[in-house]
Amino acid sequence: MNRRKVTVVGAGNVGATTAQRIADRQLADVVLVDIVPGVPQGKALDLAESGPVEGYDCRISGSNDYRESANSDVVVITAGIPRKPGMSRDDLLRTNYDIVKDVTERVVKVSPKCIIIVVSNPLDAMAQAAFRTSRFPRQRVIGMAGVLDSARFRAFIAMELNVSVDNVHAFVLGGHGDTMVPLPRYSTVAGIPITELMSKETIARLAERARDGGAEIVKLLNTSAWFAPSSAIVEMVDAILNDRKKILPCSTFLEGEYGISNLYVGVPVKLGEKGIEQVIEVSLTNDERAALHRSAAAVKELTDLLGV
Repeated sequence: MNRRKVTVVGAGNVGATTAQRIADRQLADVVLVDIVPGVPQGKALDLAESGPVEGYDCRISGSNDYRESANSDVVVITAGIPRKPGMSRDDLLRTNYDIVKDVTERVVKVSPKCIIIVVSNPLDAMAQAAFRTSRFPRQRVIGMAGVLDSARFRAFIAMELNVSVDNVHAFVLGGHGDTMVPLPRYSTVAGIPITELMSKETIARLAERARDGGAEIVKLLNTSAWFAPSSAIVEMVDAILNDRKKILPCSTFLEGEYGISNLYVGVPVKLGEKGIEQVIEVSLTNDERAALHRSAAAVKELTDLLGV
């Protein structure tokens, strides 16, 4: 049997929890890679020892070297410094750029056919850095942001209306951060638009909370979130490895869609075994389009600073 392989770069909270969720769902063998000696090896061993209880046979290994990650189907890049209270995602820009560039170069050498999912912040700019560094087609370098942002929005809608999260679908566009663009018209509960179920003020409050979802957790924990981000990553990994053709909001390199070119921005895409198989264009009102373009302009400021 040709076993599937996912490498997670960065064995911190997000990376280790991602490895755990991949193993729990028996999606693939997992290699954890981190620069800190002992950390990826120790966490991988701990996860491997969970296997007999949890019932998974996935092979889980840890390494400080990329050779063990060779021929991965998917590589998830979580490496980078996390946010501290008072820091914006953009404060991380230069440090994380250097890290993501170095990681991407190493990944491409040993897994030239992989699909890369970028999680490091500031997300859209880091995805663009990985895309430029890897020279992969845009289909194979994807930023994880929209799945997380919409999960947060969905959670808050479900709490507000006291309904199952299963009934709630939320639609989010734009960059990951303060310029995120929630689209209430396309967000539904059991098919009913939330605009029919809640006041404008309530929707605005929930959208704001979703937008600040990461910062709210940083304030409470003094570090970035990891449970919801890892869930969002694994939904994408699952869609790719199982060729689900699932429509999910992801950061992707736009080539004219939505009137935006040469820039990573969050939009709905169809995810399957080739990575991004289609960019889905939905019609936007003038206000929604203007908000999306403002979001894109904020991303462009960062990519211009980095020269990517």
